[in-house]
Amino acid sequence: MTEGSAGTVLLTGAAGGLGRAMARALLGSGRRVVLVDRDEAALAAFASELGDGACAVTLDVSDDAAVDRLPDLVPASFRPVTVLINNAGHDIGGRVRFDLGAADDWAAIIRTNLLGTMRVTRALLPAMVARDAGHVVNVSSINAVRIVPDMTAYSTSKAGVRMFTQTLRAELAETAIRVTEILPGLTRTGIIRTRYRGDEAKTRAYFDQFRMALEPEDVARSVVFALDQPPHVQIAEMMILPVNRS
Repeated sequence: MTEGSAGTVLLTGAAGGLGRAMARALLGSGRRVVLVDRDEAALAAFASELGDGACAVTLDVSDDAAVDRLPDLVPASFRPVTVLINNAGHDIGGRVRFDLGAADDWAAIIRTNLLGTMRVTRALLPAMVARDAGHVVNVSSINAVRIVPDMTAYSTSKAGVRMFTQTLRAELAETAIRVTEILPGLTRTGIIRTRYRGDEAKTRAYFDQFRMALEPEDVARSVVFALDQPPHVQIAEMMILPVNRS
């Protein structure tokens, strides 16, 4: 059993499709979950649905000052945080050639996906190091390792997450802290809808062209698998793809 098997997981991006699936899977595995998201209404409703094993912390991971206060925002009854899952991310304004997209969109993607991941980790990691126990799980993407045209900012952010994860793992090698990267392929979550700013026709067309996609629960099972390994086993990275993708 690992420290996280009976402890608390802090999960960012918890109000989205992937976050919801992971939260349910984590609760099902006997863990408690601190749900973190910037959508206060959706987050509160979801936390209420999950019951006493979950609590909600409204937070935008791109708000540096708020993230720095994150350890103090976790209710005392949910401390210590034994597992961090950096899942928050978006591609708003994406899927367009770099020179045609808005610079502010590109900056916002990097700020949330990469800098948010780094800053949240920096806020919570010192306590893990002090206990010499913990697990950091970063949700990256297949885009971190494969070139996909018209996704420059998103792919750059996820490649950054990949390098951050690998370097962090090396830096913590003499500790008992585990560091895992999850690299999902196309998954049916709300990220595509938000990319197109709610355009349902574009969202359907995007998924239809690939014919097959992962479900959020597929990724959630993989995360729980990584967490459930014995303390001496570290799942360094896990790539999850639909069977019609290579």
